[in-house]
Amino acid sequence: MTTLYRRPNALIDRVTHYCAGCGHGIVHRILAELIDELEIRERTIGMAPVGCAVVAYNYLDVDMCEAPHGRTPAVATGIKRARPDAVVFSYQGDGDLAAIGTAEIIHAANRGENITVIFINNAVYAMTGGQMAPTTPDAARSTTTPAGRNPENEGHPLKVAELLSNFDRVAYSERVAIGGPGEIRQVKRALKKGLRTQIEGKGFSIVEVLSPCPVHWRMRPEDAFAHCAGPMSEVFPPGVYKDWEK
Repeated sequence: MTTLYRRPNALIDRVTHYCAGCGHGIVHRILAELIDELEIRERTIGMAPVGCAVVAYNYLDVDMCEAPHGRTPAVATGIKRARPDAVVFSYQGDGDLAAIGTAEIIHAANRGENITVIFINNAVYAMTGGQMAPTTPDAARSTTTPAGRNPENEGHPLKVAELLSNFDRVAYSERVAIGGPGEIRQVKRALKKGLRTQIEGKGFSIVEVLSPCPVHWRMRPEDAFAHCAGPMSEVFPPGVYKDWEK
């Protein structure tokens, strides 16, 4: 019998704690595949966030480090400077990166730290009860905006991939979306480019991944996936915003 597909070596064999239809498990799987394919498992160090993926170390069989809420870019900077041979990635949600961690991500990008940031954007504070996040779309309802986000009161959602692409020392910035198989292949391509940017010493890279949260979006998983590839992608257009190879 020919084996066509198997669990990546960098992915721990364990039952997931994520909700049905959550995008984190998909990104974990892709990341583990890339760690194997790039043969970087022994020198990879991941930064786990505060948020739904706080226990990412339960799934990825690489060295992992926790950081205070929003501070993973700062801790990743210290690790990368102490271990320039390591492949260091920061894994963050929208509340972690775009709210409490805004200063850390902006200054790490502005310095051009040679790290890879994986930004999971589900447009809601998922772990703490579905509150409005910095990326919640206009008019979208949440537990803190039951009538919908009002730009006159809460401002517009932050567009992180576009924002960080403006810094001179950012080498690569792209946004992708979890949807059907085609979109998921694009997620893998972008994450590979983000890791390769660091491996080749080109500087700071960020991959923003639009990810479904069926529970707080109050959708069936299949509808949440379609929402990512459809209406959410209209608010946050997927695309390459900065590329050192172009």
